[in-house]
Amino acid sequence: METRHVVTCFLTRNGKILIVRRGGKVGTYRGKWSAVSGYVEEPPRQQALREVQEETGLEPTELRLLKTCGPVEVVDEKQDIRWIVHPFLFEIDQSATVRLDWENIEARWISPSELTLYETVPKLKEVLEKLQGMEVEQNARGSKRKHREDSE
Repeated sequence: METRHVVTCFLTRNGKILIVRRGGKVGTYRGKWSAVSGYVEEPPRQQALREVQEETGLEPTELRLLKTCGPVEVVDEKQDIRWIVHPFLFEIDQSATVRLDWENIEARWISPSELTLYETVPKLKEVLEKLQGMEVEQNARGSKRKHREDSE
């Protein structure tokens, strides 16, 4: 079984989360709903900021890291892949505008409880639940300062 590390970034605003529908040109789970995600090619926090910027057009200064937690293992027997998911929860500025890139064909703001109504990538709900159960890693002011340093 192949093991792949990915970041999964949940974006929140006004109590809702952003989910995106994967396009036909991505390598896995075409047409499924997910959070912003991507393969880990650098430290997970930096990768998370990069993926959010690439897939939504949001700048690191428009984000505040609310929570993260240790990796979550998600096994997809059908594809013979063990995903090691590094989850993040970011709050985005009220004035921020999401602009999708080629990876996703649709975006929706939903209540977290509505996630079960969508056909998602494996275990997306469980990853969100684990993330929501964790303590806040650092306060928003410290997170924003860190994001600015990462982006310079």
